[in-house]
Amino acid sequence: MSSTLEATRPAGQKKTFGKSTREVPHHTQKAKKWYPAEDEVQPKKVRKSIRASTTRPSLTPGTILILLAGRFRGKRVILLKNLSQGVLLVTGPFKVNGVPLRRVNARYVIATSQKVDLSGIDSKKVDEVAGDKYFAREKGDKKKGEEQFFKQGEKAEKKKPSSSRAADQKAVDKALLSTIKKEPLLISYLASSFSLRKGDRPHEMVW
Repeated sequence: MSSTLEATRPAGQKKTFGKSTREVPHHTQKAKKWYPAEDEVQPKKVRKSIRASTTRPSLTPGTILILLAGRFRGKRVILLKNLSQGVLLVTGPFKVNGVPLRRVNARYVIATSQKVDLSGIDSKKVDEVAGDKYFAREKGDKKKGEEQFFKQGEKAEKKKPSSSRAADQKAVDKALLSTIKKEPLLISYLASSFSLRKGDRPHEMVW
């Protein structure tokens, strides 16, 4: 065994120290004199395959949800359609609680046991609203020069929804309101905001 190990070792150089001579091991790689001041950037490892998102069984169209994040957190909304990559299309309706047609992440909602019948809503209209182009931001004209400089202190004008969006909102709300009005206290339930008080235990609540 020792003979095989000696055979694999690199040959060293024989040097004399006084009257005796000994073998000095030969280093294959010399130490660098200079090192980079900054760490070398390593290429990021990108996952090639994108995992398909799976929606929770409780997130079915017509279910009343509670929003947990965003501008309308605490509001109760109605789920209209499950979109790709864990995104949901919801509405207030707008006439009840002020939540318009919008897309939300499925991670930031709580599904309740209450459901609304969506049979009166036009499915083609829902598919049209659910498209990416529908929610794309409009590019506004950038004002340059003195006009923009003097208007810095003024209050920004509120953006009004386009006429087509307002018409789509009214069409969806009209079909929903006809169904909601059939059940007592459902309008007041959707109009009220959800909040936790001292002593409430969310894990023991029945949604």
